[in-house]
Amino acid sequence: MLTGTTTPERELPHFAQQFPSTPRGAQLARRVAVRRLEEWGCPPASDTSCAVALVVGELAANAVRHGRVPGHEFGLRLTLDTAAGLVRIEVADAASAERPPRVPPPSYPDGESGRGLLLVDVLAARWGSELRHPVGKTVWAEVPLEVPPGL
Repeated sequence: MLTGTTTPERELPHFAQQFPSTPRGAQLARRVAVRRLEEWGCPPASDTSCAVALVVGELAANAVRHGRVPGHEFGLRLTLDTAAGLVRIEVADAASAERPPRVPPPSYPDGESGRGLLLVDVLAARWGSELRHPVGKTVWAEVPLEVPPGL
């Protein structure tokens, strides 16, 4: 590369919106994600759209259940990266203290909860979390545009 020249960053299609930190807000985030994917060319019944819906639903439900801070909403951001072949999902909440484990916890057949991050781990190519400044965290996942058959 020559000195003084720059390559412009490609602007990826993205979507961002805040939702109430309630179960209804989590449900709405999931529906909005499916609608946005449809606008980007992924039909609601496609494997990709279904996988994104499940991941958004789980991460949003976790933000409501574990990351809720009174008076604060949670944020959803979707980014479509066709060159990388993925949809990046980011769910941000205002609670910094409780971060998800680095690996999904073991699932217990008789337990009422604890399987959500296992689902995210199976559907996403990778996932993780980051602290936000000055407060809060973002949990993210990258879902392949073409989900392998059988998942």
